[in-house]
Amino acid sequence: MSKFDYFVVFAEMRTGSNFLETNINAFDALSCHGEAFNPHFIGYPNRDDVLGVTLEQRTADPVTLLRAIKEEPGVLSGFRYFHDHDPRVLDTCLNDPRCAKIVLTRNPLDSYVSWKIAQATGQWKLTDVRRRKDSKVRFDGPEFKRHVEDLQDFQVTLMKALQTSGQTAFYVAYEDLQDIDVMNGLAKYLGVDETLPALDKSLKRQNPSALSEKVSNFAEVSLALADLDRFNLNRTPNFEPRRGSVVPSYLAGAVVPLMYMPVRSGPEEEVAAWLAALDTVPTTGLLTDFSQKTLRKWKRGNKGHRTFTVVRHPVARVHAAFCSRILKTDEGSYTKIRNTLRRVHKLPLPKDGPGPDYDVAAHRAAFLAFLDFVKANLLGQTGIRQDAHWATQSGAVRGFGDLALPDMIIREEEMGSYLPALAMQVGRKSVPDLQPAKPDAPFALEAIYDEEIESRVRDIYQRDYMIFGFEKWR
Repeated sequence: MSKFDYFVVFAEMRTGSNFLETNINAFDALSCHGEAFNPHFIGYPNRDDVLGVTLEQRTADPVTLLRAIKEEPGVLSGFRYFHDHDPRVLDTCLNDPRCAKIVLTRNPLDSYVSWKIAQATGQWKLTDVRRRKDSKVRFDGPEFKRHVEDLQDFQVTLMKALQTSGQTAFYVAYEDLQDIDVMNGLAKYLGVDETLPALDKSLKRQNPSALSEKVSNFAEVSLALADLDRFNLNRTPNFEPRRGSVVPSYLAGAVVPLMYMPVRSGPEEEVAAWLAALDTVPTTGLLTDFSQKTLRKWKRGNKGHRTFTVVRHPVARVHAAFCSRILKTDEGSYTKIRNTLRRVHKLPLPKDGPGPDYDVAAHRAAFLAFLDFVKANLLGQTGIRQDAHWATQSGAVRGFGDLALPDMIIREEEMGSYLPALAMQVGRKSVPDLQPAKPDAPFALEAIYDEEIESRVRDIYQRDYMIFGFEKWR
């Protein structure tokens, strides 16, 4: 009898999880149900249910599906779970010793390039090599670092949970997937005596060529890797930074020793423009793309430096996040989350973005519905990630503290006084004017703001109101 009631394969996109699942399902006693807790679909794209549980039922109560998986008759059942899947079931699984943990890892550089190729070709699985699509992709250093940070943050969460609860996991590297002995060893770990004589190789490796043949700007790869601990590329849990300090987002002056630590959906463009104007350079001339290593180097090389962040009134900030990330459909918007909010959470969002018939009343109704979602999301009651653009600002500042606390926390309405003061502290007597923030589109907050909106936002962000001393927006 197995010591487990169910299993979870902790993996990520382009780590070989489809291949692993195919071979798990080759055992008569095992059953893996795909990405059962993907917030945008259930199990697999275009599927209506898993074990009779629909997407709507799972969204309302994920434990319903978890229970169905545990109770599937005749087999030991499980699913694949990625870092951005429904967070409401993660602690339940991690804290349950009757849940078997399988951790699949891959060199993050390989998984990143594979992901970029799949995006470019639209081909996410390959069963017939004659239909293989190929593409050479461009390596994006900052995007790769964010990719690594997401992977290691999740791996550290898993590792910490296992350590503190006295559990262990079955670790599988991407390279192990072709080893029949490892696959049979996994079955033994799960309590299955059956063995496979050979692997199911119906799924083919899509990009077997060398990295230099898959990346158009291959020379830039080594430059990006220079800031990472290269000897730990296969040991994701030890990558830096370990927590949410979001170091790659920091901006430093081209010459002036000032560093801006942005809080998302704050006045990021305005502060960046001001910081660039101090040295009469475009915003592209600012120093960015920091890692822990380069951040320490910058601090050591800039004696008397100052770091700062700017917080925005919660009402203005969550409205800006709504307009730029959810309401719009252009570049930078969250298309998958937007579609899920429309389809699953029934938010009254215009299908293709605001059109001629989208008026102020429609905007207010959509924003209020978004506030309901944000409240549930930040309470851990939805399957969608708690994104930095609407997470609490106090949480963002705490994350900075894992590596470098800002010398000054400035409220947006006080930037005109305190940014020049900071510049004077580092020797700048002449400072540029600060440009006002652009109004949100398609409607400015003033068009819909009232006591109800203020009350709802205060209810969601009570801690930010208390910690930063915010009063009513207007």
